[in-house]
Amino acid sequence: MKVLVVPNYSRGDAITDAHRLSCWLGNRGVQCLIAAKGSQAPSEDFDIKDYGLVVSLGGDGTLLRAARIIGYTQVPLIGISYGHLGFLTSAGPGQMLSAVGDALAGGMHVSHRATLDVEAELDWPDGSTTIAHQFALNEVSITRGSRGDVIEFDVDVSGNYIDRLRGDGFIVSTATGSTGYALAAGGPIVTPEFAGMLCVPIAPHTIMARAFLTAPTDVVEVTMSEDRPAERCVFADGQPLGQGATLRRATVRRGQGDILLLDYSDKGFYGSVSRVFYGKAGK
Repeated sequence: MKVLVVPNYSRGDAITDAHRLSCWLGNRGVQCLIAAKGSQAPSEDFDIKDYGLVVSLGGDGTLLRAARIIGYTQVPLIGISYGHLGFLTSAGPGQMLSAVGDALAGGMHVSHRATLDVEAELDWPDGSTTIAHQFALNEVSITRGSRGDVIEFDVDVSGNYIDRLRGDGFIVSTATGSTGYALAAGGPIVTPEFAGMLCVPIAPHTIMARAFLTAPTDVVEVTMSEDRPAERCVFADGQPLGQGATLRRATVRRGQGDILLLDYSDKGFYGSVSRVFYGKAGK
């Protein structure tokens, strides 16, 4: 068994605990690698398929970084919360060793979290066009650029035309991402059991536009209008695709593999909803 640890390098306690966890695992005959700061993959010859568990030490942002390293390989992931929210994490620093031990022993619940694959058609200043592919666990967002101009775009779902919209942008989210950017833009909170996608306009210039859900097999296409050539950008879990390029079209579909998120209960999602959004500490 090999374990990858992904710490939040802006928190000294998470870094310290990463080394403490590495020693603890080594004493039990488990190989451990601590991901380097700032890189998506720990090294050039790194293969996530060689690992049996990934441990995120930080908040939800750190867990999203760990998820990007895992991609569609379905290596189990457990999050230990050192952040302010910790919606996706399953334990705190005081439970780190026991939680990782339970994960290695197969004693935790596995939550299958749907992922996204985004294909972005990008135009570059030199006149060339490229296609970029990116993984996302939370959402893909198409937004206005640095000048703040309203953007205009067409939305299609599996070949069915929905509408032409103007506004700040558009979000295509998983159920996991429903409690993030999509929620802030007015979308619903959705159980992780839902395997489709959420489509949420960002500040649309109409009262008619509403968030809607798709089937797991649907494909969402957002095509930028040539009538309004404003600057526009595309992000996957907050990471930009093609910095310096202009988005022409984004196609979003369900990813070919889920993230296997470990927690202690199949009711953990509702406990987090109660704690984070309703301020309840539990009965």
